[in-house]
Amino acid sequence: MTNIKTLDTPTLLLDRQKLLKNISDIASFANEQGVSYRPHIKTHKSMKIAQLQVEAGAVGITTAKISEAEVMATGGIKDILIAYPISNPDKINRLIKLLQKGVRLKVSVDNPVSLSNLQRGLEHTPYTLEVWIKVNSGLNRCGVEPGEEAVLLAKSIMTHSKLRLGGIFTHAGHSYAANTYEGIENIGKQEGLAVVESARECEQAGIPIPVRSVGSTPTFKIAGKVQGITEIRPGNAVFFDAIQVGLGVTNIENCALTLLASVVGIYNDRVIFDTGSKSLCLDKGAHGNQSVSGFGHIIGHPEVIIERLSEEHGVGVIAQETNLKLNDKVQIIPNHACPVVNQFEEYVVHENGQVIDVWKVDARGMVK
Repeated sequence: MTNIKTLDTPTLLLDRQKLLKNISDIASFANEQGVSYRPHIKTHKSMKIAQLQVEAGAVGITTAKISEAEVMATGGIKDILIAYPISNPDKINRLIKLLQKGVRLKVSVDNPVSLSNLQRGLEHTPYTLEVWIKVNSGLNRCGVEPGEEAVLLAKSIMTHSKLRLGGIFTHAGHSYAANTYEGIENIGKQEGLAVVESARECEQAGIPIPVRSVGSTPTFKIAGKVQGITEIRPGNAVFFDAIQVGLGVTNIENCALTLLASVVGIYNDRVIFDTGSKSLCLDKGAHGNQSVSGFGHIIGHPEVIIERLSEEHGVGVIAQETNLKLNDKVQIIPNHACPVVNQFEEYVVHENGQVIDVWKVDARGMVK
């Protein structure tokens, strides 16, 4: 077997044991709470990992883009939520092609005009499209406001013969801006309530809401406990990363994804690694909250902080004496796993430091 320390760098490494533990932990939580599990695959973009999640009990997957859904459908995933608003005619035609392939598709809606566009695109087909109302639980990105606006949109959906209302969902991405774990807990509770209360008002108006879905890795174990929630959609929790550790969501030992890097320069006050912004990316937090120091956590070397990145160089400042030397190899836990994965074509999968497989990043670079 090949030891990971003999690999060329930079290389994207995936610890299979930690991956499976993280998947099992999410599935176990879902089972305990009696909710469904629909992971967001924009983190891993891998058919292999999506299949492992389905084998663990996931009812389907969530994607951010139609292109991701198209890739996953070719891999046999047939229940897909596209958690992104769609109203462009070209994209609607791509939705129809997925329906033709037997995909049980759900699409985000938050605007009456998009309902009309979807209806128009589907009118000359035999298909009815399931749509889910996106509500804004505080991120202030997409979504109608909870309550009355959700009810008005639900009523509008009921007037469109080619659309069927399947659920209400939200994403509490603003949890990444919380400064304390108590803040994350408060956001998670409000996330769940925004969905549940909107669903209740719809049902009081005579409109059933079968699915009440929440997401966000920092909050899914909080919002997922709100009475009336039926589904969770964490994405990053499949790997975790330094930002999640910084937020207090997980421990460093649970991070399954690392970058293998080489020392390419040693100087009095700094160490240079061959992992720059093209591999580690530039994230240090989200929505205004810098929750980490440096641009990645170097396992076993807390004395070195990756202070800045050029495209090909990671510059580590030596805070105290280090034993690192030229050509040494280290594993770096990225700050944000999702964009880092998108920089690589494959995962080198390992157990106990030994390479066991190579998995493709199937939906890498999908932006449409």
